[in-house]
Amino acid sequence: MKPIRLRDFIEDKEGRIYAVAAYDNEEKAGCVLRYVPDEDGERRGPDGTKYHKLDFEDAFAYIAEHKPEYLDTVHRVPLADIARVMKPEEKILHLAAGNERVMRLLPVFNVSIEQVGCTGSLLCGLENESSDIDMVVYGSAWFTAQENLQKAVEKGEVSGLSEEMWQKVYRKRVPEIDYETFLAHEKRKWNRGEIDGTYFDLLYTRSYELLGSAGIVKGKVCGKMTIEATVTDASLAFDNPAVYSVDHEEISKVLSFTHTYSGQARKGEVIEATGVVEEHGDTKWLIVGTTREAKGESIVSKTLMESL
Repeated sequence: MKPIRLRDFIEDKEGRIYAVAAYDNEEKAGCVLRYVPDEDGERRGPDGTKYHKLDFEDAFAYIAEHKPEYLDTVHRVPLADIARVMKPEEKILHLAAGNERVMRLLPVFNVSIEQVGCTGSLLCGLENESSDIDMVVYGSAWFTAQENLQKAVEKGEVSGLSEEMWQKVYRKRVPEIDYETFLAHEKRKWNRGEIDGTYFDLLYTRSYELLGSAGIVKGKVCGKMTIEATVTDASLAFDNPAVYSVDHEEISKVLSFTHTYSGQARKGEVIEATGVVEEHGDTKWLIVGTTREAKGESIVSKTLMESL
């Protein structure tokens, strides 16, 4: 069986459905609970089972009450407790056949069908009329999809986000940066859009070949810091966590665990970043997104802002 990886979904033996939120899943799958069986639930699965969708805080409260042994920085579900794994890339053709918008996005991204999938509620069969489309592309193919999406938006084949939608995304993220700064960074990422009025994301996940180097362990916390540094490698800037190698006298990497600051800077740019410092062997990392809303933590490309 292929390894469980980021953006897969799993179902436990009691019917709860989780989004995989980590790469280190060898013994326990690092997930976040998303749907629980509920006779009064607002979502209905393909087999008729009703589910209730949980937000982040309610999911952790539920696990604390019903499965405290799973509780960690994410929900750690033992492999023995998993009834099935849902993989976006394995169901993409089935999902595209039943969803015209997904079908139309595939030629927009124009990557090998083995390197693209659809995750989120569509993967679980629990979408409703207001559900977003969460497309995922794996490894280096993601950058091809990103480039092709930009071209499609510029040609008018796919819509960019409306001002109303940008405002909605900003309010949902609640970032520490102001709206103008947020928008300047987001508009050059080319990782989202609208198709027939439906919002979609273009999400990055590592290929199976890269999974062995994806484990991120928590280091010893040694304070908070704001740094200014030059990005030397941004090849994993759209991953989760986003990783930026930097040239700095103390910090070797800046990691973002919040999607707000993924793809925030490019190689060669100077960033200003505020976060929590962790020791990792002989090096130190600056961690952004240590809480759900990353209060007091941010990444800004000074190079970008000074060019406007």
